[in-house]
Amino acid sequence: MKRTDYITWDEYFMGVAKLSGMRSKDPSTQVGACIVSQDNKILSMGYNGFPIGCSDDEFPWDKKGEEEDTKYPYVTHSELNAILNYRGGSLAGAKLYVSLFPCNECAKAIIQSGIREIIYECDKYADTPAVRASKRMLDAAGVSYRQYESAGRNVTIEL
Repeated sequence: MKRTDYITWDEYFMGVAKLSGMRSKDPSTQVGACIVSQDNKILSMGYNGFPIGCSDDEFPWDKKGEEEDTKYPYVTHSELNAILNYRGGSLAGAKLYVSLFPCNECAKAIIQSGIREIIYECDKYADTPAVRASKRMLDAAGVSYRQYESAGRNVTIEL
């Protein structure tokens, strides 16, 4: 008989997204994303960090201060990184697993890339203008989104 305690597709892909987020060097927020085809094949992954060629030792990680002295104008979000990392052509009809609900800027890229569904873990910025704008655009464009429902399972990977 086959095993019955295997992880679901949602658990698998959210796990990949969260593992990707562990690559982020951001001291306060690590976000990961995983883009998946309609037939459950991983197409791309990404995490929040600075663009290639911009040293994470030379650019700021601060959250407060003058805008140019914070991380915000420099960091590329995980969703955009995953979209830009994809080299296979169209993402039309794909799903995006992401550990934090996408901001308005990422929502634009998600919509333009043809991704049709977002599965997110956390929506801690739901009341911010950026996330409200994101949801408005996603709704208008017909991109569905739903919160990941954790099974409460702990998965340990020894590295």
